[in-house]
Amino acid sequence: FFCIAKFPGRINGMNAVPLFPEWSPSSWTSRPAQQQPTYKDPAALTRAVDALGRLPPIVVSWEVDALKRQIAEAQRGERFVLQGGDCAETFADCDSGQIARKLKILLQMSLVLLHGMKKPVIRVGRFAGQYAKPRSADTETRDGLTLPCYRGDLVNHPGFTPVEREPDPELLLRGYERAALTLNFVRALIDGGFADLHHPEYWDLGFVQHSPLADQYRQIASSIADSLDFFEAISGSRVHEASRAPFYASHEALHLLYEQAQTRFIPRSERWYNLSTHLPWIGMRTADLGGAHVEYCRGISNPVGVKVGPSMDAAWVQGLCHALNPDKEAGRLVLIHRMGAKHAEAKLPGLIECVRATGVPVLWVCDPMHGNTETTAAGVKTRRFENILAELEAAFKVHRSMGSYLGGVHFELTGEDVTECTGGARGLADADLAKDYRSQVDPRLNYGQALELAMRIATVARSA
Repeated sequence: FFCIAKFPGRINGMNAVPLFPEWSPSSWTSRPAQQQPTYKDPAALTRAVDALGRLPPIVVSWEVDALKRQIAEAQRGERFVLQGGDCAETFADCDSGQIARKLKILLQMSLVLLHGMKKPVIRVGRFAGQYAKPRSADTETRDGLTLPCYRGDLVNHPGFTPVEREPDPELLLRGYERAALTLNFVRALIDGGFADLHHPEYWDLGFVQHSPLADQYRQIASSIADSLDFFEAISGSRVHEASRAPFYASHEALHLLYEQAQTRFIPRSERWYNLSTHLPWIGMRTADLGGAHVEYCRGISNPVGVKVGPSMDAAWVQGLCHALNPDKEAGRLVLIHRMGAKHAEAKLPGLIECVRATGVPVLWVCDPMHGNTETTAAGVKTRRFENILAELEAAFKVHRSMGSYLGGVHFELTGEDVTECTGGARGLADADLAKDYRSQVDPRLNYGQALELAMRIATVARSA
C-alpha cells in the first residue's frame, strides 16, 4: 500500500507521525535548488506534477528494500555492483531492440565478473528514468542566438529552436511513461527467461563476433553453463538466481519535482520511498550540504548514491555521510568516486580515511568515466579507454592498500556499436569518432569496450 505525499505529517487526509518530523517530500523547496529548469507557466507545471503524483509507482518498496539488503552484503565484500547505461536516455530509446541490447551487454559483463570474482553481481541499470542531465550553463549561444540549454528529454528538446528549447511540463509525464514502459519490458524479458545463466547464448549481440574478446567471452559463458548443469545434476535442484537474474533501475535524482511526485509513505514500514526508481543518486553539481537535493534524499528510505570527487574536502564528504545516513544503516549509502586517472592514487586514500572516521558504513563504487572526459583537437568530447582502465586499476590498488573494499563500478555504456570513446581492443582513434558518434551529451563505451573492461576488472579484482 502507498499514498501520495502532499502535506507534511498528513497521510490520506489523516494525521500521521512521519519518520522525520522535520522532513517532508517538499521540504527541499526551502533550500537552494541547483540545476532546476525555469518554466514559463507555473499553473501548467502544477497540473503536470499533480497528475504525475496520482499515477502508480514505477517500482515498489519491496524491491527497494531487497536492493538495500544486497548493497549491505556488497559492503561486507559478499557481492559486487555493476551499474551501467546511457549518459542520458532519450524518449526514442524506449525501443524494444535498444532496451534488449542494453540488457544484453550488462548481462554479459555481469557474467564475466561472476566468473572472475566468484561472487554474485548486483545489476543496476542507468535506465528507466535517466532523462534529465545537469549542465554547466543555463543557456547556449549559436550564431548570435541564445536559448536555454538542453537539459534532457524530461525537460526540453535537443533541437536548437525557441520552441524546442522551452522547458515543457508535459515532458514530465512523457518521461514517466517511457520509464514505466522500459522497466516493464525489462521485467518481462527477465520473467521470460532472458537472463537465464543456463543459456548465455541468448545474450550474444550480433556483432560480438567481431570483437577480439569474443572467443574468451564464449569460453567463460560455456564454463558457467557447464558448472550450473553439474551442480544441479548432483544436487537435484535448480539454482533459482541463475534462472532469473534480477535487475534494478537507477537515475540521477536531479529534477526534484519529478522525484517528489513519486515519493510515497508506506504504512507497513512507516517510511518514505522514492518509487520512481530503486537507486537514486546525487551528482557532484548538486551535492551541496545545504542544498535541496541533499535535503530531499535524506528523507527517503531508498539506498542513495552520491558522486564524490577530488575537489570535495573531508568536511564536505563527512557532512554528506552524516546527513544521508545519520543512523549508520547498512546498505543505505553508496559513495561513487570519480577522481580521474591523474588524481586517483593521490586523492582517494584521504577520501577513504575521512569516511572511515565517521563510522558510517558505505559501499564504495568507482566511476572511471566522468573524471576522464576530454575534448579532441577537432572539438569532439571523448574518453580514452586507457585512462578509464588506469583509474579502475588505481582504485582497486588504493582500496586494497587501505584495507577497504571496492564493491562496484559505474559506467556510461551502450549495447550499440558506437564510436564515442577511443582505445580498447579495436584501437579506436580520434579520427574514428566521426564514424558513429550518437550521444547528445557524454561519450559512452561501446559493447566491445564495455566487455573488455569487465574482463580486465575480473582480473584486477581477483589479484586484489
